[in-house]
Amino acid sequence: MKGSGGIDSEVVMPYAQALMSSAKSQNITEEIGTDVRDLLRLLQDSDQLQNFVANPFVKEQDKKRVLEQVIGDRVHPYLRNFLRILVDRRRIILLEGICQQYLNLLRQLNQTVLAEVTSTVELSRNQRQAIKDKVKAMTSAREVELDMKIDSELIAGAIVKVGSQVIDASLRGQLRRLSLSLTSGS
Repeated sequence: MKGSGGIDSEVVMPYAQALMSSAKSQNITEEIGTDVRDLLRLLQDSDQLQNFVANPFVKEQDKKRVLEQVIGDRVHPYLRNFLRILVDRRRIILLEGICQQYLNLLRQLNQTVLAEVTSTVELSRNQRQAIKDKVKAMTSAREVELDMKIDSELIAGAIVKVGSQVIDASLRGQLRRLSLSLTSGS
């Protein structure tokens, strides 16, 4: 269901742009963004829902009924209608990719960058703010959105990825750099 590369992204982009265009015309880009984030979380937390949505043997009206039950009135009517259109066009299988692409478009609109942060433990508000400030300084973005992940395999610290740039502030990264400098110095 990922729409992050290849043919999927070519199919996903026009739908994400259409949703963005509708949202802009109604001045609800942020509201739709919040709903899309919730929808993504719902999909990522439920393999059962993902499999149901992706199953080509499930009838369209059944998919619509289940989506209505799952999301109810929690999302904006524009988004609910958009989901119905995706089902009708047999594109609901691309929902996760479309959601991710919409959020990319929203970040571009708001001059926001996404920083993927992997740490050993949950970071405090101050630590998250320090990362945002560092990323803002690096990228000259107006805003920074953090995508937090916990990885107990890391040895202290954090790894921050912004686009193709990686800042490895983990202890393992520091040790690796130290061992490289020791071997190249001898």
